[in-house]
Amino acid sequence: MEFIWDFCAFSSKKSKMASSDLPPNDPRPPRTRTSQRGQCSLVRIWVCVAAVLLWISSAGCHEKANMSNHIEITAADFHERLLSGKMMFLYFQQQVSPTISLFLMELEKSAEALQDYGVLVGKVTCKKEPVQAYCTDAKQQHKAFLFRGGKEFLSFSLDTVFDVNSIVAEVLFAILRDEVKYVHTDADLLTLEKAAKGKKDIVLGHVRSLGTQEHRSLMETAYVYGSKYQFILITGGPVLKQLGVNESSQLSRVWFVHCRVHGTVTTPVTSERCPLTRMRTALSTLSLHTFLQLMEAPLVSEVFIDPSAVPLPQFPYQLTPQVFLFSHPATEHLDLDTASALAWRLRGLALLLLVHRQSPAVKTPDKYNAAYRQPEKSSEVKYLTLHSLDDVLELFMKQQEEEEEEEEEEEEDSHSGELDDEVAAEVYRNRGHFLDLDSVTQLTSDNFHSEVAQSSLTVVLFYLKWDAVSMAFLGSFIEVAEKLEDSRVDDIQMCVVDCGEWTDLCAAQPGTAVPFQPITEFPSVLLIQPQQAAQRYTGTLTGEALHRFIVMSRMASPLLLSTNEEVTSFLQEVPHPDLAGYRPHKVLGLFRTESQTDLSMFTEAAKLLTGEVLTGLLRDGLVEKWAVDHDVEPPAVLLFPSWGKLSHPSALPVTSSSKDLLTQIHTTLLQSVPELTVENLPSFLSLGKALLLLFVGEEEDEIGQRQNQALVDQMRGVRTERYLPCWIHLGRTPAGLSVLGSYLGSLPPLPALVLTHLPSGDEVYQYPPNTPILAGSVLQWLQSVEDGTESPAGMLGGDSWPPAFEFYDFLKVMDMQEGDHRPPEEEEVKTEEVNVEEHLVTKTMPYDRLDMNSKFHSEL
Repeated sequence: MEFIWDFCAFSSKKSKMASSDLPPNDPRPPRTRTSQRGQCSLVRIWVCVAAVLLWISSAGCHEKANMSNHIEITAADFHERLLSGKMMFLYFQQQVSPTISLFLMELEKSAEALQDYGVLVGKVTCKKEPVQAYCTDAKQQHKAFLFRGGKEFLSFSLDTVFDVNSIVAEVLFAILRDEVKYVHTDADLLTLEKAAKGKKDIVLGHVRSLGTQEHRSLMETAYVYGSKYQFILITGGPVLKQLGVNESSQLSRVWFVHCRVHGTVTTPVTSERCPLTRMRTALSTLSLHTFLQLMEAPLVSEVFIDPSAVPLPQFPYQLTPQVFLFSHPATEHLDLDTASALAWRLRGLALLLLVHRQSPAVKTPDKYNAAYRQPEKSSEVKYLTLHSLDDVLELFMKQQEEEEEEEEEEEEDSHSGELDDEVAAEVYRNRGHFLDLDSVTQLTSDNFHSEVAQSSLTVVLFYLKWDAVSMAFLGSFIEVAEKLEDSRVDDIQMCVVDCGEWTDLCAAQPGTAVPFQPITEFPSVLLIQPQQAAQRYTGTLTGEALHRFIVMSRMASPLLLSTNEEVTSFLQEVPHPDLAGYRPHKVLGLFRTESQTDLSMFTEAAKLLTGEVLTGLLRDGLVEKWAVDHDVEPPAVLLFPSWGKLSHPSALPVTSSSKDLLTQIHTTLLQSVPELTVENLPSFLSLGKALLLLFVGEEEDEIGQRQNQALVDQMRGVRTERYLPCWIHLGRTPAGLSVLGSYLGSLPPLPALVLTHLPSGDEVYQYPPNTPILAGSVLQWLQSVEDGTESPAGMLGGDSWPPAFEFYDFLKVMDMQEGDHRPPEEEEVKTEEVNVEEHLVTKTMPYDRLDMNSKFHSEL
């Protein structure tokens, strides 16, 4: 408790010093209020002291409670605050894109954190509140700006302030640019050590890159302790070698450089280097704060009681081991020097206490000359007889090295979370787990035909080892193979082809005589049956979906039904135990004997529906009964969608071709207003229609359910061929929340209706918020969108991934070089002499002068 009060008092003292140190005409605002807020933020970390927290929140932190989550400010607010000289970190939004939407979400998160340091975080929407200097230049939309002292202080590329950690770290780094030094070489560090000797201790921090959580922790601590310690930042360079750090290491580190003391037992006064102590825990704001307090603890504490009677270390040292050395009256001064020497070597690892044996309260037998107590494990003191101080060091250093090795492994694994793709991150985390391929057959160019001929159905996965999605799905594919094996399914063969090894097979090169077209997408799954064209699996890349597809593919398609009982069983019962809980679409064909042409057309369509839809076939006697019952004229096709009622099937006439029939079946099986999920979204996007997409929230009660259902019913009244009315339930599909945010740049109130994925462009339109969603109103709004009177609320991200700089467009360079070396046409050789030198001069272009208007390669 005393430490908390000392810390609060110190922070207040620091704020006064920081304010008084500024010259009278310095444009920077004083940091008195800022530091008070900063102390509030850091002290709140110590959640164990509830009373102090309550006092702080009532005395100095009430502003935070009133802070709105919205960071929108007007042009008038901007100019007013600019004139006041307050610090502001602002973004001027000119348009909406998925990248900017993600940035704005992180910007909003940083508002509360930076408020603790006196920095206002805000966004100016240029469409509503144009600010002349920042809303007219398109280049400004890729920057955020820090204002200080009534003028622009610094600008940041959005690439450097990409999340809340990087925003807080970079802004504080900019504010402290004159206080936090940056060193690259050991000579730079030595210069700062000489300047600080006898005056200040140094906190030396190495972070693997700027903008990380560790960088933020270092900057937050520097803001609080900047007047007491000299903070130095390292991100790499020769100085790391001097500090004994491997440059390939991913761990961040902190050292406390003891320059204020005038020499130690191990480092004499004449040494030009200050002794240093390395922090041996992972870098965070809390651990660094604790470490600095540990550096302020007495080097050696002298006690006159038994170690077992010494109280446990108090906050904030409660996690620090205690080491006891025993002193004899005859060697008291020598023992103190020995204890001091050991204490320097244990600095940051343990607290050292010297126990004076002359006290009658010390009852420890003379055969022991040392003892120690570990934190948290127990209060038991273990006694030792040491022959060398190295024995104590070995005891703690070995344990510390094991913890650091574990930390290094965890840190390395944590980088997989920084990968842009979640699938790639998961594959990276499981890189040490090798897949067991015993349950699948590995196909090659040599054994492909012989292996496929052995089974009535062969399921083949084509994959690439370096493709993250391929490797993730390979694991699911093997699980399906094992599941089929456990079910004793012996008529299906599960196979894999590594297309990185067997390129000729995957490319279906001449001479391979394979029953499929070249594989151009990875991973790809084909179902191959003898004497038939291969069927491509187009479902979701999950083991459950693939297993269901394979089970349904084993069933006859179409299934000949001869009795009413068979038809009833086909329509009402689960066709296979592995499909329990799943209701597939079903199609029933009604054909008379004489309709052979129509029958063959339906049979061909049924083959193409294998695995996706269950198909049945009625012939002769039963046809007439079912035709009368459902008021159709044979030949006809009855459709029983999984979402519909068996008593009300949809009827289709038999068209002129199996392809047309297949298209009609797929269209009819779609719901009029389908609910989109992660699994079915690709199939709806493949229709090529724009999505009129309704987002509804999770219902809390029956009233909410009725309200959502009423909205969906209104969507059914929006009759349009150009758009696909659909909806997403954010309770069942939480990913929809991120999708909505990326569409509009922020999360609007629910329900929200947007028009997106237009074939004509990337614009996203939002139905006016807080306006009742009624079928008639929606149709009028769609008409205004078509007339061009509605402004887009956002933009979809482009599919192109051009190089960040043209220098990196190696494909373009290769194309140009290939064009330069392409032999001229034969006729030109005969009629024209070519000056080779002139040709090279005019054709060769340096990398920094490549044509910016030429088309980027879409492969990148």
